[in-house]
Amino acid sequence: MLNAHYAALRVVTVRRAFNLLVKRDDSQNPVAEVVSIEDGRYVSYDFQDWVELSALKLEIEAEDHDWVRTVRVYLAAPRIIRVLTFAKLPREEVKFNRRSVLARDDFRCQYCGKRFQTAELTLDHVIPRSQSGPTTWENVVAACPRCNVRKGGRTPTQAGLRLMREPVKPHRNPTVTVRLSDRRYALWRPFLDRVTWDVEHS
Repeated sequence: MLNAHYAALRVVTVRRAFNLLVKRDDSQNPVAEVVSIEDGRYVSYDFQDWVELSALKLEIEAEDHDWVRTVRVYLAAPRIIRVLTFAKLPREEVKFNRRSVLARDDFRCQYCGKRFQTAELTLDHVIPRSQSGPTTWENVVAACPRCNVRKGGRTPTQAGLRLMREPVKPHRNPTVTVRLSDRRYALWRPFLDRVTWDVEHS
């Protein structure tokens, strides 16, 4: 979801997006619109236009969209909506949690470099807690169980290990970066370049 100035605000559910698209303000003006990038240009659609465009998309590019079925029609789930009455930017920082650390590290052990499923990875304190290492973005990395056990309560140098890269606090939510690898969400990229806050997963 974008604000009135096309700056990214947060991720919302499809249901929330459609609620905003059909909503009107006190003057009966639309509260939100769908934003689509077509031939390098931003094109905006109100709800009724999006209903009509969905019918066309269903015929010629159905596989490129996720669909919501209503009693009468199929609606293409909008990837980007713009709230026309809201211009402020959120001030929340990127949340520090297991999911965000693993996404920042691309689900790779930061010692051996191998990629793992989420459930197979652990979090490791680069400077161990036993040596007063803090639980921060700069001191916590993804590690496979084997490397974590090998490292134990030592620093990488003490354990003869080497970090793939220095851990840093990300400028934007790393879980959103993961989604951008899916071509369906590639439209988000132009709007996320300036994002330095957490994205709400509603």
